[in-house]
Amino acid sequence: MNAKTLVASWIAEKQHYLQSLQAPRTSSAAAQLRALALSAEQQAQVLALLDRALSDQLYTLLLGLDGAASVGGLQHDFALYNEAGQALTGSGELEAEAYAQLHEAQA
Repeated sequence: MNAKTLVASWIAEKQHYLQSLQAPRTSSAAAQLRALALSAEQQAQVLALLDRALSDQLYTLLLGLDGAASVGGLQHDFALYNEAGQALTGSGELEAEAYAQLHEAQA
């Protein structure tokens, strides 16, 4: 795994979660969304808002792992390695991939 694959995998996880919110009996959050009894347009707006908010949080998390942002008010360098022992953090590659996939791709 490299930085590009790691970011893409987290984005896929986010998309899967957003889709699960529309499925019956998947989570308490999905039940709360259904309980709002929103119109299709309103539900689409809520899901778009959640998509953007989750993207922003994911970006912060990934930058935090790369040492480029604070998490919970603390900024540290973290060492994250793939299964081959290659560093995924510290070079700025994770930060660059997160920006490219979470901001440039959604612009």
